[in-house]
Amino acid sequence: MPKPTPPFVLGGETIRPGTRARVPIPVAPLYVQAMVHIDAVVVHGVRPGPALWLSAGIHGDELNGIWVVRQVLEAVEPQALSGTLVAVPVVNAFGLLQQSRYLPDRRDLNRSFPGTSTGSLASRLARLFMKEIVARCTHGIDLHTGAVHHDNLPQIRANLDDPETRRLARAFGARVMIHADMRDGSLRQAAMSSGVVSLLYEAGEALRYNRRSVRIGTAGVLRVMSELGMLGASSVASRLGHARSTRRVRESRDTTWVRASRSGFLLLDVDLGDRVKKGQVLGALHFHVHREHVPETHRLVRAPRSGIVIGITRNPLVNLGDALLHIAGLVPRESA
Repeated sequence: MPKPTPPFVLGGETIRPGTRARVPIPVAPLYVQAMVHIDAVVVHGVRPGPALWLSAGIHGDELNGIWVVRQVLEAVEPQALSGTLVAVPVVNAFGLLQQSRYLPDRRDLNRSFPGTSTGSLASRLARLFMKEIVARCTHGIDLHTGAVHHDNLPQIRANLDDPETRRLARAFGARVMIHADMRDGSLRQAAMSSGVVSLLYEAGEALRYNRRSVRIGTAGVLRVMSELGMLGASSVASRLGHARSTRRVRESRDTTWVRASRSGFLLLDVDLGDRVKKGQVLGALHFHVHREHVPETHRLVRAPRSGIVIGITRNPLVNLGDALLHIAGLVPRESA
C-alpha cells in the first residue's frame, strides 16, 4: 500500500492533500500601516510529487506573469495533481502599487537575493521569499517581461548545461530557449545555488498585457508540470489548444544587443521573431526632420550577426547607446 501524502506546511498553515489554500505571509506595513504580504496560493495534490513554485511580479511593473499565474491556478485541480504547486502572483506588491520595477528604496528585488533578515527592505523580502517559498520547493519558474518600452519575444532563460534544467526548458515550449549566465543577486541564481532547478520566462513589455505572451506562458507552465509528472499528459493536452509545439523550440548560446550609434528617431523594418542575417538593414536612425541644407539625415542600422530578434524597443525616440534590438544566435538544429 502506498504511503499517504503528507500535508504541506507554508507560513504556519497546514494544507491537507487534495485541497488548496491562500496563505498570506506578512512582509512589512506601508507607512499608513496597511500590511503588505507575499500572497501565496498552495494547491496540494492527492499524490506525492515535486513541489513547484511559480512567481510573478518580482518587478512590480511586469504584468503578464500575474495573469499566467491566474490561468495556471484555474487549470490545476488538487484532485488531479501529484505534488504541490506554490503560486505567488505578485512578489513585489510595493512596486505594483507604484507601477514601478523597484521597491520604495529604489532597489531591484531581482538583484537582492538570497537576501538577509537585517538588511534593506529588498534584502528582507528576498530572504523571506527564499525561506518561505523556495526552501519548500524542488523546482521553480519565475515569470518576467521586458522593461518599459522594451518588448521581449516569449523565451526561456536557463542554465542549459544542467540536464534537468535543459529538459524542463525544452518541455516549456517557448520559441527560443537561451543559455543564460546567472545574474548576481537574482532569484534564479539563489535558487540554483540552493539546489532548486529553476527557469526564467520572459515575454512582452512592462505595464502592458499581451494575450499571446500569457497564452504561451500558461501552456509552458502546464507542460513543465506534465514533464515533472505533476499532471497527466492527456489533461494538459486538452487545455493547450493551439499553443506552440515543443518541436519548434530553438536553442541559443549567445545573444547580442544592437545599440544606437547616435541619438535620433528610430524606424525599424523588423519585429520580434524575425530571422536576420549579418549585415542586414534592420531600420534607420533619423536625426534631422528635414533634408534642406543637411547632407546627412539618417544612418542605417545593420545586424551585427545572424540570428532571431528576441527583444526590441517600442519607443522610437532613442539616445546614444540605447538598446534598440536584442538578437540571439541559433544553434544548428542537429546540434541542439
